[in-house]
Amino acid sequence: MDKFEKLQGIAAPMPLVNIDTDMIIPKVFLKTIKRSGLGVNLFDEMRYDRQGNELPEFVLNKPQYRNTEILVAGDNFGCGSSREHAPWAIKDFGIKCVISTSFADIFFNNCFKNGILPIVLPQEQVDMLMTDAEKGENARMTVDLEAQEITTSDGDVIAFEVDAFKKHCLLNGLDDIGLTLEKSASIDAFEAKAGQERPWV
Repeated sequence: MDKFEKLQGIAAPMPLVNIDTDMIIPKVFLKTIKRSGLGVNLFDEMRYDRQGNELPEFVLNKPQYRNTEILVAGDNFGCGSSREHAPWAIKDFGIKCVISTSFADIFFNNCFKNGILPIVLPQEQVDMLMTDAEKGENARMTVDLEAQEITTSDGDVIAFEVDAFKKHCLLNGLDDIGLTLEKSASIDAFEAKAGQERPWV
């Protein structure tokens, strides 16, 4: 998993509330167990018509937001089913940070496990960032995980909270497998000792 330290990028405004995981990645695309290739189908039913043509009014189809790395979203983002494909699709599209007033718990935790930083802020601050994002591609935000600060394109600074353990994992690029591998020396020692004590196992 890539490390997340400081991100400076284009932010896209998506003020819709209750965006569920089926809206993020429809169930028809859940056949794969690969984490790559899902970005093209992110928000599929909102991005394309039934013939597969892009809908120009959808925010991520607009030229200024095609390379967005930050999503400023409405309340209760990621609700619905617990599919891990939702953060996979978001990450594969190129979005590394999602900001909202609240997230569904499972989606929230899955984001951290896939290298995405979900940030919870009060409505007033989300509204402020939403307005900043509406300025388009010249309005670049900076998200500094180490300092736990968001800086708007106008230089306003907003502090955010993040769990210390989850912060450590993102800063060091550690998913569940990476955390386990950090203990590889202890695991090897245990297995060697167990092999000597119980050679029949």
